[in-house]
Amino acid sequence: MTKTVKTVGVVGAGRMGTPIIGHLVRKGFATRACDLNAARASAVNELGAQWAASPESLAAACDAILVCVGFDREVQELLAKGGPLRKAKPGTIVAILSTVHPKTVQNLAKECESAGPHVVDSTVCRGGEAADSGTLLSFVGGDKGVVERLTPVLSAYSSDVVHTGGVGTAQVAKAVNNLILWACLVADHEGLALARRYGADVEALRRALLLSSCANGPLEKWGMQTMAWADDDMAIVAEMAADAGIALPQAEVNREICRSLKPRRYKLDQYGR
Repeated sequence: MTKTVKTVGVVGAGRMGTPIIGHLVRKGFATRACDLNAARASAVNELGAQWAASPESLAAACDAILVCVGFDREVQELLAKGGPLRKAKPGTIVAILSTVHPKTVQNLAKECESAGPHVVDSTVCRGGEAADSGTLLSFVGGDKGVVERLTPVLSAYSSDVVHTGGVGTAQVAKAVNNLILWACLVADHEGLALARRYGADVEALRRALLLSSCANGPLEKWGMQTMAWADDDMAIVAEMAADAGIALPQAEVNREICRSLKPRRYKLDQYGR
């Protein structure tokens, strides 16, 4: 008999993890959370979740665990041999929401096969605003039966859940999303900077372009992207491309542009000077 997920743990109570915790509680899941920053305990408790003293204590009590940490290294430490999440009960689903290399997830899933937990990847798109409103897009990669068990959890904070295939494919989907996202943001800056130089009403043009064939997410949310993770996102894309033996010249150029764009984003009068 397939075990229904009733208790969910969240490792990482940051910008994305915190609203996800709130949605899980509101959907009726018994929710536990932990973070390296103990100061976040009060916010977690206010949402109705239980603060866990450590990932080990969280892992022992949960049917599913969502990993919302920032970097590849942190994910590997949590699931390495002897790591805290290896102590999860047999059959526990460990879903990696963090954006990491697909091989990281695949290797960890293979290493954990004999230990008990089922490792899948479940990346999220649409950003912080969607996390707040519970309208994230979740890509999920893993065994069909495991994904079916996890889907009610993902649906607590996602308006769309897409099973992308085997373990690691959700990371591939997120990398492709990010590659196109940052390319669009660069193109939006170049187009609107050019329009500004020629005296066009930039805001009126932006709204009109959203009705055209060039409509894109960054243009719709113009002025809102922080670009905090642009270089990390594109570093993963570059590593994946190198591993696959494929040249992505536009992605390489956009990565360099994003580095210079980040400190002066949306300042169209400065773009191209």
